[in-house]
Amino acid sequence: MRITVLAAAAALLITGTPAVQASGGAAVPRIDWAACGPDHPGFECASVKVPLDYDSPRGATTTVALARKPATDEAHRIGSLFLNPGGPGGSGVDFALRAGDTLSKNLLGRFDVVGFDPRGVGRSDPLHCFASEAELDEFFEGVPGFPYRASQERPFFERYRSLGPECRDDQAIARHMSTADVARDMDLLRRAVGDRKISYLGFSYGSYLGATYANLFPGNIRALVIDGVLDPELWSSGRQIESDRIATKEEFREFLRTCDEAACVFGPQPEKRWNALLESVRAKPIQLGDQTYTYDAVIGAAIDAMYSPSDWPAAAELFDQLSDAASNPSSLAEPDYANGFDAYNGNVCADIEFPRTLGAYQATSRYAAAGSEFGPAWWWSNAACADWPTNPDRYTGPWRTRTHAPVLVVGNHFDGVTDFRGAQAVNRQLAGSRLLAYAGWGHTAYQVSQCATDHTNAYLLHGTLPPVGTVCPANPNPFLPTTASTEPLFQPTRR
Repeated sequence: MRITVLAAAAALLITGTPAVQASGGAAVPRIDWAACGPDHPGFECASVKVPLDYDSPRGATTTVALARKPATDEAHRIGSLFLNPGGPGGSGVDFALRAGDTLSKNLLGRFDVVGFDPRGVGRSDPLHCFASEAELDEFFEGVPGFPYRASQERPFFERYRSLGPECRDDQAIARHMSTADVARDMDLLRRAVGDRKISYLGFSYGSYLGATYANLFPGNIRALVIDGVLDPELWSSGRQIESDRIATKEEFREFLRTCDEAACVFGPQPEKRWNALLESVRAKPIQLGDQTYTYDAVIGAAIDAMYSPSDWPAAAELFDQLSDAASNPSSLAEPDYANGFDAYNGNVCADIEFPRTLGAYQATSRYAAAGSEFGPAWWWSNAACADWPTNPDRYTGPWRTRTHAPVLVVGNHFDGVTDFRGAQAVNRQLAGSRLLAYAGWGHTAYQVSQCATDHTNAYLLHGTLPPVGTVCPANPNPFLPTTASTEPLFQPTRR
């Protein structure tokens, strides 16, 4: 929908609801649930048609795939709980099939747990930029994970910029993958399952979908939880790097501190060893067994470990082995495919206006690098959007509204993927929302912190908010051998 921002803002101030009903005129689809098959007993699957373009709600359609774990306590059933695992590009269907049983038990069997693949993702008329998985693999050949030398910048930029025309050609869905359209789809699905108000649990990028829904449909919320929160003002304006360049550094310094405190294998003086490792691998790749590690691969391994503290001991062991190998050279010894990479870019480039020129990317990379060694790794992949027009139906604000029911905003003090400051920002933006903090590490808190899990369950079941200022205590040091596993139940998709 093309909504004039000033008019929408004025209507929000007066009525508390959007100036235009964002899915108005679209037919509510009928969902014909059927068993998902023998590999997923107790789950039901379906697909529905939704408008391809909400400016023509009775025109062309696109398919959205769903899966659900039906409520087991029918007598006390509340309704449906919609899920999003992040990404963008993460499969909500896989998410529900993987975690639906556990989540259903956590919530006493009182919800139908529903996941859906957002438009363009997975089983939902997927966007494909390549003819085969082999062609996808070929795209990554010869370019680093991100450019860390000046000579790599132009080839990387040109390779990623080439994605725009390749992905857009002859694929209608490529022009309709904005988060606003996913939110409109979700509201149609809410109506299709018969819920008067929505219940939603979104992680990582799913927080941006949740915030978008809250601002488009503030009157349609029963309970909405966002965990691992992106600041929508930064994300939608292309300024997320302001947060990314610092957030990963802050959590990684906690990785080094707790490693030192526990006398982990990467000690003693893990920060000194880390800096020496980066200096060494930047100068020359390190061979470890049959695998070659370049600078971008080491940075990528560190970023990946920040998603879950349960991975920290293994990461410390890898860095220890790489450090030893660097200091002791004598020891060196087709058809269809998963479209997560394509869908990530299809959504991000639809939502965000990024620069068009190599010089602009180089300048922002220098800014990102000034924040931390991790900044450029987060930034450069946005070059995929350099020749990819944004979606005219995207939503870029306003982000400040009051919802029918308060939103629960969950953030970790040391989240190297979605900065805690993002949770604080959304708590300020959504009037009446409640911030629940977890004083520990990693990306998202549900099923990692028992305290955060209990508060989330109480809110989803009963609408009970944690007291203002609640901070759940950190779990024990991840490097201590007595520490219980804190692997997230949902293994959120990157972003």
